[in-house]
Amino acid sequence: MRIALAQIISGRELADNLALLEDYARRAKEGGAELVVFPEATMRAFGNSLLDIAEPLDGPWASRVREIAQELGIVIVAGMFTPGVSSDGSGNGKVRNTLIATGPGVEANYDKIHLFDAFGFAESDTVDAGTDPVTFDAGGLTFGLATCYDVRFPALFTANADRGAEVNIVSASWGAGPGKAEQWKLLARARAIDTTTFVLACGQGDPASQGIEPKGAAPTGVGHSVVVSPLGAVLEELDAGPGLLFAELDAAVVEDARVKLPVLANRRDF
Repeated sequence: MRIALAQIISGRELADNLALLEDYARRAKEGGAELVVFPEATMRAFGNSLLDIAEPLDGPWASRVREIAQELGIVIVAGMFTPGVSSDGSGNGKVRNTLIATGPGVEANYDKIHLFDAFGFAESDTVDAGTDPVTFDAGGLTFGLATCYDVRFPALFTANADRGAEVNIVSASWGAGPGKAEQWKLLARARAIDTTTFVLACGQGDPASQGIEPKGAAPTGVGHSVVVSPLGAVLEELDAGPGLLFAELDAAVVEDARVKLPVLANRRDF
């Protein structure tokens, strides 16, 4: 299966971000991809208000993403924001950091479980945490979903593998800082080895690469999206700026890795 990672830099305007998504999805399709991954916060970049633009999965933004995926015949995974919900089912003044996966034969969504309360940023002030792992099937492969800070928590990736995932997708808007790009790549490689899965780690491009000043402590991306093999090798990588990369995924590679390195079969729970 041929896939693509779309390393964009989203902004404040939802319509502009949709146009960017459509452009990259079209380019991915023209390049032969059956699935294209976009970053966390594709709907609106961090550093902007989120509650006023959060919408349900049948709202206009998600519906347009769904239309683009169907028109092009490609699976799209992209980060958006949906309304938070309290225990009684009413709104609670927060949002959920949601990944939508949609396209021919695919309709899934994942709410980010591990919220980024670190490095001076408190995502939990405005975002509700999700609770459940999510996988979906496409192109003869099973994909698990994760978002940004989730990549620091191996148990989610193992849970996805237990549900059949041969590929783990991580959409991110990674926070900048000393050593952060190196940590991003290290963690993507570690999660691949932990689970003998391909890891598709797609982050927002670094606004500084385009001369855009950062907005406070908001994590707005460092680039360096990577495709990692089930044995931890970086197969493809982008630099800090916007870009589109392609890679080929083969379930046989995962099967071979799991014969050579049966960490899932050998592990113990404590």
